[in-house]
Amino acid sequence: MQVKLIPTPEQASALEATLRTVNQAANDVSRTGFERCGLRGEVKRLRSECYAELKDRGLGAQAAQHVIKRVADAYATLRGNIHHGNLGKTGSNRRVKAESKPIEFRLNAAHTFDNRCLSWNYDQRTVSIWTVHGRLKNVAFAASPSDLRTLIEHRRGESDLVFRDSKWFLLAVCEIPEQPEFEPRDGVGVDRGINNLATTSDATNYSGRRLNRYRRWQARKKAEIQAKRTRSAARLLKKRAKREARHAAHINHSIAKDVVAVAQRTERGIALEDLKGIRERVTVRRDQRATQSSWPFHQLGAFIAYKARRVGVPVIEVDAAYTSQRCPLRGCGHTERANRPTRDFFSCRRCGLAGPADVVAGVNVRDRARSAWVFVNMPQPT
Repeated sequence: MQVKLIPTPEQASALEATLRTVNQAANDVSRTGFERCGLRGEVKRLRSECYAELKDRGLGAQAAQHVIKRVADAYATLRGNIHHGNLGKTGSNRRVKAESKPIEFRLNAAHTFDNRCLSWNYDQRTVSIWTVHGRLKNVAFAASPSDLRTLIEHRRGESDLVFRDSKWFLLAVCEIPEQPEFEPRDGVGVDRGINNLATTSDATNYSGRRLNRYRRWQARKKAEIQAKRTRSAARLLKKRAKREARHAAHINHSIAKDVVAVAQRTERGIALEDLKGIRERVTVRRDQRATQSSWPFHQLGAFIAYKARRVGVPVIEVDAAYTSQRCPLRGCGHTERANRPTRDFFSCRRCGLAGPADVVAGVNVRDRARSAWVFVNMPQPT
């Protein structure tokens, strides 16, 4: 959970100095470990090499341990990426660059605090946090009543101190138990798209018209700013990209919340199209490539899945092939590209069934899920 801190100017200065100090220390540990251990930056080896030096620099015991663990985790991630080929083959420029120098941390990168370094006062809505200038007490934070209740009941373990867009946040780990899944009476099929972000088999449509206008406006502003080719323009582009990503996430959260609420109220499961590899399988016009590649379809599905797990709604993914070209009428099932003469309209060439194409796709997704749920619930052979 993201909790916004409201520090005073003096407290903000101490927090800034803390992040700068611990990240400088992490860079020093990274360089030392790279020189003496290469990419094998394991916790025990780094602790024996660097712990005493970190203590001499004024870091507390817990802060020093967290710095060492951050560096070790970063090198473990790098080794994993190399092993799985995520940085290219042996000898590729990207892999050689990663292997030839120590990992570097940004001076304002997030840092981890455990319960010894950070304590919460929920009644006063304040935290007490360790800094290089001593313990800061009564640092105010903002939280809605529901968020505060979640923190009180479910917060566990560590929290990350984050400085982003001139604001301070604590990312607190909350362990919320999942509800057991109920046996669905039926399913709600969800078809995801660009012009209609989501359409359910109940004919509920979440239109993307306003979002598409917003994104076209953002694209025009992006082109204007890119034409300036200055450092300030680059910073502004990064800021606007984050704003657009937050806007998309907000819309996906709203859609996912509504879909899960309907499924929970009607005791139905949720069926989604399996869109893995959709960008490689589907060919679109040149003017639609950027739109298709940039909209977070996977994020919407992930939001629906995790919100459903919290309330026990079963979710299943089904094959997405021809869901908008197949007639959903029982006894027909005719599949043909001509069944969809336009983007928004479906008309079966065999039986004459007609309607909105996205609703038809949602119904087909639901029908495929029905068969899958029957299969899943069948007793398995021993």
